Amino acid sequence: MTELSQIISQIEPLNPTWLDQARERLDSLTKPRGSLGRLEELATLYVGIRGELLPTLEKKWVVVFAADHGVVAEGVSAYPQEVTYQMVLNFLRGGAGINALARHAGARVAVVDIGVNHDFGHIPELIDRKVAYGSRNMAQEPALTREEVLQALLVGVEMAEQATATGVDALAAGDMGIGNTTPAAALAAVFTGKPVAAVTGRGTGIEDAVFRHKVAVINRALALHRPSSEDPVGALAAVGGLEIAGIAGFILGTAAARRPLVLDGFIATAGALVAKALAPAVTDYLIAAHRSMEPGHQIMLDFLGLKPLLNFQMRLGEGTGAALGLTLLEAGVRVYREMATFGEAGVADQDA
Repeated sequence: MTELSQIISQIEPLNPTWLDQARERLDSLTKPRGSLGRLEELATLYVGIRGELLPTLEKKWVVVFAADHGVVAEGVSAYPQEVTYQMVLNFLRGGAGINALARHAGARVAVVDIGVNHDFGHIPELIDRKVAYGSRNMAQEPALTREEVLQALLVGVEMAEQATATGVDALAAGDMGIGNTTPAAALAAVFTGKPVAAVTGRGTGIEDAVFRHKVAVINRALALHRPSSEDPVGALAAVGGLEIAGIAGFILGTAAARRPLVLDGFIATAGALVAKALAPAVTDYLIAAHRSMEPGHQIMLDFLGLKPLLNFQMRLGEGTGAALGLTLLEAGVRVYREMATFGEAGVADQDA
């Protein structure tokens, strides 16, 4: 835990002076004050995170963490487990939704095998950080050990450090793991205190009977393990997943490096709940790209104090919503950097 504690100690709330200076510059640009709405919010946040008046935003990564889940044995997903590794290969070939949207955003997609139940062999493009061959069935036993959770958290930190060491300006988190809405919903219930039925959705499109069964499975797991929000590592061990732990660590590492982290949907936001429990100031560095169709997602965002940028009825995961969020963040920064001030343009402002 020592190495993780060192990372957490580096995460500080944003300096309000930078935020004030960013707002002052925005108000001096050739437009009515506040007329670019949330683009101005994004620009202000970016300045505050980077701690400089005119930061650039050029290099972007979407990091997709992939893992499997033992709870699929309970019949909680519409898809078989092998789809996880098949989709990882699809990512590496560039044929998935995240690949298309990352290309649109000008972002690199990095794929991390943190816990897929498959031997990929040597694939140079795949980042192999496998902690285990998936989690165990949380309805019968703890999903992970504390040691596995800590290892996965540090994998996430490593990915953030690796990205920022190469000069990445903004990061986004994505996921792949059949059955992962089940542990995400369990964690949502643990950290927000809301009933399981309120935070659980239909994932890949399960029918009514399977949905009711899914809620029952999660309730059974919570009753069995009694995880507490006061022990986030223990909660992840009880009912979490390796990609969720990886995303939590990735968020911590990104915040420690003073970079923005654009969240995707339900799974990535479950990782954010864990990260907040470990380091409350981490929410200053988060941007909620969109509101997922999963009903628990808005509850999670409210708990984190985040307002989503988009509501496009998306529920794919992979980082697809986050890739769109990166394009909006970059748009805000471009407006902030590239627009002329009233003085530069020779235009009278509203106070003239």
